[in-house]
Amino acid sequence: MSRTLCSKETILHACVPVSAVDVPVACQPVRLAQSSGCERHDARLYRDKGKDTMGTSETDPDAAPSEPSAAIDAEAVQVARDAADTSDEPSGPKKIAVVVAHPDDAEFICAGTIARWVDEGHEVVYVLLTSGDKGSADPEMTPQKLAATREAEQREAARILGARDVIFMRYPDGELEPNLELRREIVRIIRRLKPDVVVCQDPTVRWVDTQYINHPDHRAAGEATLAAVFPAARDRMNFPELLAEGLEPHKVREIYLAGALTPDVAIDVTAYMERKLESLRAHVSQIGDWDPEPMVREWAKETAERHPGSGDYVESFKYFKLD
Repeated sequence: MSRTLCSKETILHACVPVSAVDVPVACQPVRLAQSSGCERHDARLYRDKGKDTMGTSETDPDAAPSEPSAAIDAEAVQVARDAADTSDEPSGPKKIAVVVAHPDDAEFICAGTIARWVDEGHEVVYVLLTSGDKGSADPEMTPQKLAATREAEQREAARILGARDVIFMRYPDGELEPNLELRREIVRIIRRLKPDVVVCQDPTVRWVDTQYINHPDHRAAGEATLAAVFPAARDRMNFPELLAEGLEPHKVREIYLAGALTPDVAIDVTAYMERKLESLRAHVSQIGDWDPEPMVREWAKETAERHPGSGDYVESFKYFKLD
């Protein structure tokens, strides 16, 4: 599978969080091989092929920590050190909101990481902007029936990974627009859940080589979520009607863009590939009789090769540490 390489090398900073505010005491830059401009977005080619497989596995006790804030960019390291004595960032387990366009999106691009974070004690809630009510070629299928089926499949996938809850916003599949209405509804969710970390899709990914055009809902979901995180969820005068509902402003501390165009954080999911595949198999309406295990393992292996020393199987992200 061919893909275009970035023109510059990427630096991954391997950091070890040791303080109550996750300030890394050691941050060593690791020069990476030239990374793919699409990293693993050709993962999105699954739409044309079917979907995924497998079982469960135990946490690897020797694996390096991968909790949110375990790896951050170099500039943020010094900022974090400077703020260590005064930061009001919460310590301990974090609340993580995974905001994606469709059922199965998260399973393909970040399920290994979700499973790992859950096992490390963090709380994960899924937010599905649509219920994938257009994702069928069956002439006998209806949008209402498909939505109900896919919501049930997503709940099962989330259960396998250990997520606490799944929220369905039920926008029409294929019709997401990053407008003020969608932004307000995501802000409402953020202010209600109060996540420390948000995982969402990369709105800058439009295509992969000559093989795949990224679904417009993926781009819209990422753009609307980023705009909701900053500045709308944070600032009091954005959507004042939410204040009347008792939803006070909330500041998200970290963002992970999954399926990112320019990833800079790699997370070892070797011990979680079985669970990732099992969660994907829950999406029976999308997978059919296709066995995606070889392809999914290939993606994670190729991503690991771009991030030497990160593990045998890796998921990568673009990371933001917000002040």
